[in-house]
Amino acid sequence: MLVARGPTFYHPGMTTTTTTNRLQFTGDDAADRLLVTDPFALLIGFVLDQQVPLQKAFSGPLVLRERLGSLDARKIATMDPDALDLVFRTPPALHRFPSNMAKRTREMAAWLVETHDGDASRIWSEATDGADLHKRLLAVPGFGPMKAGTLVAILGKRLGVTPAGWEAFVPDNMTLGDVDSPESLRRYQDWKKGMKAEAKAAAER
Repeated sequence: MLVARGPTFYHPGMTTTTTTNRLQFTGDDAADRLLVTDPFALLIGFVLDQQVPLQKAFSGPLVLRERLGSLDARKIATMDPDALDLVFRTPPALHRFPSNMAKRTREMAAWLVETHDGDASRIWSEATDGADLHKRLLAVPGFGPMKAGTLVAILGKRLGVTPAGWEAFVPDNMTLGDVDSPESLRRYQDWKKGMKAEAKAAAER
């Protein structure tokens, strides 16, 4: 299981690579720290990370916690859908598409309750090796290969979760797992913009 060690967590017996007390994704210290101290918050950030700026997506879990009073998978899974929708839509909205994201967050919370007793950390704490970790992340509602690989990179490079063979499932390109400062965040976002521009140009040819 995951064991607390200061502000972060790791697997007993695993080689810890780099640990941190915050993931520097948002520029907001409280939001960045929450992503490390609450595994469910980290998953919610990934759910929200589409069609909005990275900073907006990963600040969302903190805003959601402030509005709900806590981040609890069981509470969110059993909330009245309209009530949760209102929480997401209340200005400033948590997302460009708040109703859709409220639904996806609720679905992910319900899945966590059903499969992991509401404990997000069990997704990686119970992984037997890197392949199993990747498979478990792919099973999370809303996660595809890109998100699963990125989270493997974050867990291994930033949070000390290093099951045997995890490196094989880290994407070859730059990911959020390489972000450890405001400067590296800018480099990551510049790289991503460049990749999108290249893809657009290729599609227009």
